[in-house]
Amino acid sequence: MKREKVKRSFEKGYYKTHPCDDVFQCKGCGRTVVPAGAGSDHRNHCPNCLCSQHLDEEPGDRAADCGGVMDPIAVWVRKNGEWAIIHRCRICGKLSSNRIAADDNPMKLMSLAMKPVALPPFPIEKIEEMTSLMGGEGSIK
Repeated sequence: MKREKVKRSFEKGYYKTHPCDDVFQCKGCGRTVVPAGAGSDHRNHCPNCLCSQHLDEEPGDRAADCGGVMDPIAVWVRKNGEWAIIHRCRICGKLSSNRIAADDNPMKLMSLAMKPVALPPFPIEKIEEMTSLMGGEGSIK
């Protein structure tokens, strides 16, 4: 086991070709995260708070010097219908995308998905006015 950990630290791209079965402490919420239940061989974020840690520059390379907490800021849907989480590093601001895991908190995922609807980039009271300016009809009453 010890030999395997040493090998990981020196072999470039080790995590690209080998499953990541490390147990880790979430830097966001403090919970212990285990690989079981993720539905894949590469657990890369906490299933509870969806936070990650900035370890990679490219997936699996472990080349990032930052080590900052990666906060979940949004979700998006890939071509095949699979959801992915967009993370932003608290320290350097790097954005990355990670596919969701089978055991991710569904309420947290839905909360991220609904954020643009709940917090539109314009005053909600202006919808009727903006609709009429665009030649549309309708009322929110």
